[in-house]
Amino acid sequence: MCMQPEVKQNKRKSRGSRKERSRTQAPLLPGLPDDLAIACLIRVPRVEHPNLRMVCKRWNRLLSGNYFYSLRKKIGVAEEWVYVFKRDREGKISWHAFDPLHQLWKSLPPVPSEYSEALGFGCAVLSGCYLYLFGGKDPLRGSMRRVVFYNARTNKWHRAPDMLRKRHFFGSCVINNCLYVAGGECEGIQRTLQSAEVYDPNRNRWACITEMNNGMVPFIGVVYDGKWFLKGLDSHRQVTSEVYLPSSNAWSTIDDEMVTGWRNPSISFNGRLYSADCRDGCKLRVYDDNTGTWTRFMDSKHHLGSSRAFEAAALVSLNGKLCIIRNNMSITLVDVSDPTMSVETDSARMWETVARKGQHRSFVANLWSTIAGRNLKSHIIHCQVLQV
Repeated sequence: MCMQPEVKQNKRKSRGSRKERSRTQAPLLPGLPDDLAIACLIRVPRVEHPNLRMVCKRWNRLLSGNYFYSLRKKIGVAEEWVYVFKRDREGKISWHAFDPLHQLWKSLPPVPSEYSEALGFGCAVLSGCYLYLFGGKDPLRGSMRRVVFYNARTNKWHRAPDMLRKRHFFGSCVINNCLYVAGGECEGIQRTLQSAEVYDPNRNRWACITEMNNGMVPFIGVVYDGKWFLKGLDSHRQVTSEVYLPSSNAWSTIDDEMVTGWRNPSISFNGRLYSADCRDGCKLRVYDDNTGTWTRFMDSKHHLGSSRAFEAAALVSLNGKLCIIRNNMSITLVDVSDPTMSVETDSARMWETVARKGQHRSFVANLWSTIAGRNLKSHIIHCQVLQV
């Protein structure tokens, strides 16, 4: 069961040297063979992993490799954490992680300097544990092609190949573990872009795909039924919508009920398309393929208010449930696994609050924010889930 964690994959060593090293090095846990020690370590909660890495070099190498986390996933102990990027009133970017097991927010080190004040950049997750930031507009240097990614297993940032085209305020998605970007803006004569490209992490390179029919600055996008839907503003600031089919590498314009009734935030979850039906995300709608209409689906019967503090910033999938994340860092989980559940039934019992006000603000502060209608000092611009 055990593969020696200290052996690097890119270096071949003779079988004799491996045996010799295994005889001379200290065990991972005194008194236990390494396979049993690893069986113990993979069950340690993720919040303790930074401490495990500090014990010794062997533990650090073990926890930094794919083998350790493949075992965690295999036995069903891999944990999903929520990561959010926020922009404060001064335009600075910060990011935070939420541990659902302990129901706590954790502050994280600063983002890479090129993204500390960037506008309109993309954010996506590949392979479950790599969080990418790409493109965007630097306040001083303008549009960027830069791509960086965060490895949740090692807690470090790395560079990736630059995009082929500078762009900001574009659309992005992940299909079959490949990162797609399209549209957006760039300084120069052609401000609204039609170009699109894809990044394949296995080949570690970007490639062009078919251009969109019209240049677009998307404000909403989702992958649903194997297709990528985008809705935004064209060069004349008119609302336009297009859909991309990866299998045929083709774009087509679309203007059906799904698109016209589509609102932010939204998510494709377990084969169904959900959208928030109110500002605080306490009502949900679902798209019915059979009738081609949006219908009211679930209602918490407990609405928080119209303040920007309570505004639903994102819908994500977390541990098999639909997760609503609001600007004040509060989190609500909704069990939508029962397809017969509807707004007419007692659906309030399916809602569960796991983080209240991000555990940063008092009840009085949030009440005053609602009454006065003040803007938050910061608001969420991206939200992703990483599994480790």
